Amino acid sequence: MKKVLVTGSDGFIGSHLTEELVKQGYEVKAFVYYNSFNNWGWLDTLPKEVMKSVEVFQGDIRDPNGVWEAAKGCEAIFHLAALIAIPFSYHSPDAYVDTNIKGTLNVLQAARRLETERILVTSTSEVYGTAQYVPIDEKHPYQGQSPYSATKIGADRLAESFYRSFGLPVTIVRPFNTYGPRQSARAVIPTIITQLLAGRETIKLGSLRPTRDFNYVKDTVNGFIAMYRSDKTIGQEINIATQHEISIGELAKELIHQINPAAKILCEEQRLRPEKSEVNRLLGSNQKIMELTDWKPQYTFKQGLAETIEFLRENLDQYKVDIYNV
Repeated sequence: MKKVLVTGSDGFIGSHLTEELVKQGYEVKAFVYYNSFNNWGWLDTLPKEVMKSVEVFQGDIRDPNGVWEAAKGCEAIFHLAALIAIPFSYHSPDAYVDTNIKGTLNVLQAARRLETERILVTSTSEVYGTAQYVPIDEKHPYQGQSPYSATKIGADRLAESFYRSFGLPVTIVRPFNTYGPRQSARAVIPTIITQLLAGRETIKLGSLRPTRDFNYVKDTVNGFIAMYRSDKTIGQEINIATQHEISIGELAKELIHQINPAAKILCEEQRLRPEKSEVNRLLGSNQKIMELTDWKPQYTFKQGLAETIEFLRENLDQYKVDIYNV
């Protein structure tokens, strides 16, 4: 049984990854953000039989000593801890530099010092900016269209440098837009669904024109694990994508049709990104992940949306429906 560290395990994707690693027989050390309430985020909702195989480590990814302590005794690190909300990055970019760049540096330094066998660093499709060609493959140029995306570009390039300079066995995992149960309302799919489930007749959104390539969270998680199990992925940066796109407007219409056909859409100005910051098109290539691993998407968009709607219906009281969740 291998012991692995998952940073950001208290979050959306991290909690699903922790759960799946345990189911597949791994011993997981879960790095969660320290807080005085002793709140472990979404890990608090996992079944007790899952948490029996999880060692929780409370710390701060910005603290190098804590990261090093957490990484001791772990054969691999899945690094997911990050600040991810784009609107919040407009007014608090320092926090993104400290968390996303310095936090990643702390993970890389600890892994180098401890001679960790594998390190998987989480990137984002936002590093590409608006598509200059589609499908977007891993050779597509980078474009920092928000402070968030700029810090993720910086973190990716640091990871690359540690592979090239020190031979650190790094893989850069680049999911396109992930959705599913446990996602916060700062993301568009739960934003739409929670407003509809709460009976709102007017659904408030930002721009309806951008397109996105949506991965169901369980497919994203399986992508991480597939990359970990393949030595061919060391030193590579690899997309996780469905190679299908849908506009936000069409997505909203589909969810309205499924939940409340009487609802209307309102484009609210405060939800619009600055014009040059909006990423207008994301459609990813999944050729590389399929060549280097045995990964294939297991869920259709229809199946993923159904599971997401059901989860949000059962947990609607945890969501602040009537505010703009930044």
